[in-house]
Amino acid sequence: MKNKRKIINDPVLGFINIPNDFLYDLIQHPYVQRLNRIKQLGLSSFVYPGAQYTRFQHSLGAMYLMGEAIAQLRQQGHEITPQEAEAVRVSILLHDIGHGPFSHSLEHSLVTGVSHEELSLLMMRKINEDFDGRIDLALDIFQNRYHKKFLHQLVSSQLDMDRIDYLSRDSFYTGVSEGTIGAARIIKMLNLHNEELVVDIKGIYSIEKFLVARRLMYWQVYLHKTSVAAEKMLMNILKRAKQLAAQGAELFCSPALHYFLYRHVDKSHFMSSSEPLEHFALLDDSDIVCAIKVWSSHPDIVLSTLCRAFTNRKLFKVEVQDKAFPIQKQEACLKQYMEHFGIDRSEAGYFIGEEIVSTDTYNPKDDRINILYKDGSIKDIADASDMLNISVLTKKVEKHYFCYYKL
Repeated sequence: MKNKRKIINDPVLGFINIPNDFLYDLIQHPYVQRLNRIKQLGLSSFVYPGAQYTRFQHSLGAMYLMGEAIAQLRQQGHEITPQEAEAVRVSILLHDIGHGPFSHSLEHSLVTGVSHEELSLLMMRKINEDFDGRIDLALDIFQNRYHKKFLHQLVSSQLDMDRIDYLSRDSFYTGVSEGTIGAARIIKMLNLHNEELVVDIKGIYSIEKFLVARRLMYWQVYLHKTSVAAEKMLMNILKRAKQLAAQGAELFCSPALHYFLYRHVDKSHFMSSSEPLEHFALLDDSDIVCAIKVWSSHPDIVLSTLCRAFTNRKLFKVEVQDKAFPIQKQEACLKQYMEHFGIDRSEAGYFIGEEIVSTDTYNPKDDRINILYKDGSIKDIADASDMLNISVLTKKVEKHYFCYYKL
């Protein structure tokens, strides 16, 4: 018989074990293996060359941390059945399978009106069919329909295993030490109060550091102006390609990419037919990269110029400020492109982009991180912490990005 009790050497977490045959078989499913071909950090490698790890690595890491969290809660005396333990591991393992190539870029250009969370749920349901209903409980936990709410919190909350893994991993692979968190310490401090996830008072400083690290990673990595510029350029490339396809132009692309380029696909199509999901499951980073390399020599000057710039890292320049940019700035750029390339106004629009980016690192209205005191009382971290930083982190920060092609 084949030994499926594998041990994986992970550079961030050490040795990760696959605890049973079913989880091994699940990991072997094509939907999960596809994550090997999608970068976790999207286009961040344009800024941090080491940021090249995959969503598959992250999913395995999150599954491992889930096992550690289960063991900790059981040690605290809380009952988690073997079936629940397996289901919550499955839920976190599959939480990211709905991501498209380069993370969010596909969501806003080739496919409209459907989020990666919704696609993840559709793919999980298909996997459930393939395994004869074996992950029914995992689906209930994923959708927060199971009566033990803390299991869903471990999968999706302000302090879930997803965030704990990706913060540790992103910090490691980018080399941004400010994002380092005490993952093991945080998990050791987990407890339950009225069937909800809490953190023992002894772990308050680890949570404070976790929230500060998350804020620093958002602005230093995830929303770095060069990453935003690269994503905006990629989105404009895909939008231009889709427009040319609608006009009947022949574009080199894989069958999976061809399906989305030459059709309008939105949420209703995914809900009414299995065909879009079948094609989506075949899309990964390589489809996009290969197409962009070939499009670099396409006769359309807009598409070819953007593709050459993207391939050779001549990315959009970016200016960032706290308020909206004047319309005159956009008009001046459009005029330049129209004269330089001999194109019309709508075509010139592909060489600029504007983004309004906002984030609040911690919002107790969405979901709370509760601190458990020795007397059994609980308090929100924003109230329990004596750090000024925590109250600052609850405020929404908004920045305006203006991206433009430099002639």
